[in-house]
Amino acid sequence: MGDERKLIEFIEVMNRYSFEKEPYLFIIDFEMKYPEIYKLDSVPAGIKYQTPLCSNMEQVPGKTRNLSLVKYPVSYETYSEAFSNVYRNISIGNSYLLNLTFPSLIETDLTLAEIFSSSIAKYKLLYKNKFVVFSPEIFVRISNGEIQSFPMKGTIDASITDAEEVILNDRKELAEHNTIVDLIRNDLSLFADNVIVDRYRYIDKIKTEAGVLLQVSSEIKGKLRPDYECHIGEIITGMLPAGSVTGAPKKQTLEIIRESENYERGWYSGVFGVFDGKSLDSAIMIRYIEEESGRLIYKSGGGITFMSDPEKEYQELISKIYVPVG
Repeated sequence: MGDERKLIEFIEVMNRYSFEKEPYLFIIDFEMKYPEIYKLDSVPAGIKYQTPLCSNMEQVPGKTRNLSLVKYPVSYETYSEAFSNVYRNISIGNSYLLNLTFPSLIETDLTLAEIFSSSIAKYKLLYKNKFVVFSPEIFVRISNGEIQSFPMKGTIDASITDAEEVILNDRKELAEHNTIVDLIRNDLSLFADNVIVDRYRYIDKIKTEAGVLLQVSSEIKGKLRPDYECHIGEIITGMLPAGSVTGAPKKQTLEIIRESENYERGWYSGVFGVFDGKSLDSAIMIRYIEEESGRLIYKSGGGITFMSDPEKEYQELISKIYVPVG
């Protein structure tokens, strides 16, 4: 009941700040148990954020340097056991797509604050030296009565021969992407009219310490209803958890995620964003490192469908353990 009351209060504050044109920062964990919201002029000193819309951290050019990153991923046996449970549920129709994630131990010569400063990403968040996010994935943008979402599904090593053609023609990746596009279209349609796919399966390049990755996204947009400024809190939380980090159908898939992953995602795969008094911009908290008892934990994963191969999915989980560098 306490978590539910906290979420209701968060929604009420978000609605009020939006209606009053009061700029704010919001951070929402995966299960929406501990949402936080701060006026931009009152963000705690330990929280640093950077988005295309606004930031409280000046990006200093030339600060990047070589990064040492050692990965100790979850064992294949542990992953395979969870994968088997997910695949069984997909086989009997309980889910069509499920985003399976795990925590992995890493070692690096940088602190969380240094990773925040050095990483190159559209969206970055440093939360009280507890976790850092450097996310390439937009959640939603709201401006001038229009809402946009940019689900990201599909990752491949750019060094693979004809990598772009390979990923765009991969049947599993296509099915996964289409499922998420349909899910996000449905989510947007709860709050918007004339929802369309404006760009379909475009490619972004992400430079990491180990090379370049290609990632596939689509852009979906719609026209919000006239009273939307009074209901920003319901709009944002009503689309959570985000479809690209859960799956479809969302409610049943969430239940399978909880029984298969057997760990708390916490802030990982939640969302954070800013409102500048006119527009809202937000990101999904993927590419995420947290400090836990003096160790650094990197949480990552990928989408599972009936066409998934467990070894390939395990390798994708590992390939997503990276820091984007200049």
